[in-house]
Parts: sequence; C-alpha cells; structure tokens
Amino acid sequence: MGVESVERERESSEGTIPAEFIRSENEQPGITTVHGKVLEVPTIDFSDPDEEKLIVQITEASSNWGMYQIVNHDIPSEVISKLQAVGKEFFELPQEEKEAYAKPPDSGSIEGYGTKLFKEISEGDITKKGWVDNLFNKIWPPSVINYQFWPKNPPSYREANEEYAKHMHKVVEKLFRLLSLGLGLEGQELKKAAGGDNLEYLLKINYYPPCPRPDLALGVVAHTDMSTVTILVPNDVQGLQACKDGRWYDVKYIPNALVIHIGDQMEIMSNGKYKSVLHRTTVNKDKTRISWPVFLEPPADHVVGPHPQLVNAVNQPKYKTKKYGDYVYCKINKLPQ
Repeated sequence: MGVESVERERESSEGTIPAEFIRSENEQPGITTVHGKVLEVPTIDFSDPDEEKLIVQITEASSNWGMYQIVNHDIPSEVISKLQAVGKEFFELPQEEKEAYAKPPDSGSIEGYGTKLFKEISEGDITKKGWVDNLFNKIWPPSVINYQFWPKNPPSYREANEEYAKHMHKVVEKLFRLLSLGLGLEGQELKKAAGGDNLEYLLKINYYPPCPRPDLALGVVAHTDMSTVTILVPNDVQGLQACKDGRWYDVKYIPNALVIHIGDQMEIMSNGKYKSVLHRTTVNKDKTRISWPVFLEPPADHVVGPHPQLVNAVNQPKYKTKKYGDYVYCKINKLPQ
C-alpha cells in the first residue's frame, strides 16, 4: 500500500531532511523558540475537596491559558503505562504490519494509521509536512468504535485502550461539570451542549521519530484543537510548545499529569470566555517522542454554538452555530468558518 511514513524518511536520511519537512523561517523552532525559559502552565490538584477553589482554578486556567495540567486525577498510573506500552509496541512493528491498519484512500473517516489531518501548506512546488506518524482510533462510545482500525498486535492493545477509556469517564464528567459551573451554568449544561452521552473520544497516537534537524522541522505545526477539550499524556521526551503573548515556549510536563487543552468547540460554547490554546510540537535529534491525545468531540451532525444562557442583548454571540462536521470540514480545508 505504501503509506507515507516519517519513520521511513528517517531511515533513509543521512543527517539531512527532505525539503518538504523544512519549515519557513518564521516557523523554524531553532529560530522561534524562546530558549532557556520553560513555560510552567497551571497545575491543578483534581482531588482537592474544595470545589469552589477548583472551579476558580479551572476557570482561570481555561480563560487565561487554555492549557493546564491536572494531577491526582484518579486514572491509575499502571493504566496509563499500559496505554503507552501498547502504542509504542505498535509503532515499533515492521512498516508492512502497521500499513494493514491504514485508512482507505476513499474513506470519509479519519481513523487508521498514517492519516493526514490538515491540508498542508504548499510553498512553490513543495507541500510541507510534519515530522510525525499517526494512528487514530475512536475509543468511546461503543456505537462509534470500529475495531477494523484497532491493532491486533500487540494483542493487549484493545484491552489497554478500553481500560483507559473507562477510567477517562470520571475525569471527563468532572471536568465538564467544573467548566460549566465556572460559567455560571448548571453542572450538566456544557456536556449536554457538546453531545451528552454521544460525546466521542477520538484517540490519536503521535509518533515522532528522531529527526536529524530538529531546529528546522516541526512534528505538528501551530494549531488549535477542533475538539471541546483534549486530554493528553506524552512519554518523557519534551516536545509540546505553547504560544504565550506571541512567543513560543517549551511546556514543562509533570510526570503522571494529564495535559488539558481547551479546544475550539469549548471556546465557541463559552462564547469566548474559555480560550482555545495555540500549540505545536517540536522533535528531538536522538529520542522518539510519543503522545496520546484524546479529543472529546461532538458527533458530526451535532449542532454547536454559543450556549443560549450566555448570550443576551449585551453579550451577543461571537461565533456561528453550526454542525460540528461542517466546522471540521472548513478547518481541515482551511475555509472560513
């Protein structure tokens, strides 16, 4: 099938990278990263019994940063370790085994191995690419799961992912409740507005092999997530960067924390109170970086807009109301919303 693979490019490179991976100077991390300073985004103790304090912390972090880390979240460390182990094992398989899970070219779904999400920018005759391979799987609810795209090797892949999804529910419920209360809404309102029990968990494994020129390339270019919220765990290799006041900083990761990104749909539902975070990923010369974001997404035909209780004569809607699938189509194809 010959799926394009960064791992294959790496194996054939000899200290250089092809032109399609070299970013323009205003994107190159060697030039645009603030060196010597690490961004310490807010860290929130999710087990704090003082709910009022938690609401304030979550609201401020979601409004001022759009990215934070939660600790003491009750997902056992061994559950996260198993998720990471099976993902790593899959990407270390021979290329032809991974390609068995490739997304069919005519598929309308994002699921599968080696998929590209956004249309890449063309500069002259060169289409730019990120230094990353991907695997996408929907892991919740059961009605949207397509096991055709779940690796059968390693054999424990399914069990590890289902266990992670099961533990994720409590985090999702609590986070949405706190985000709702922070807007002065009833606790269930934002989850309901995002699709309720039909909210989809889309797991993406990002695999960033060592890159001979990490100063020139990016794993994932600057973007905001389309989701309501993204919940991410990385391995121990630094790579996540956030844009703060127009400058790019490395984000300090706390072991066993969950990294939370506010996504576009949450910004829309909050009518701009919560901010979708602009972030990107760098790569490493010697080490493989892997991350496991779970995008919490409304079903494609679910209509999302500013929450009616947050809109009035004084606070006019700042965003259009539209089906999530239409929003995704416009963003992927770089069309105006």
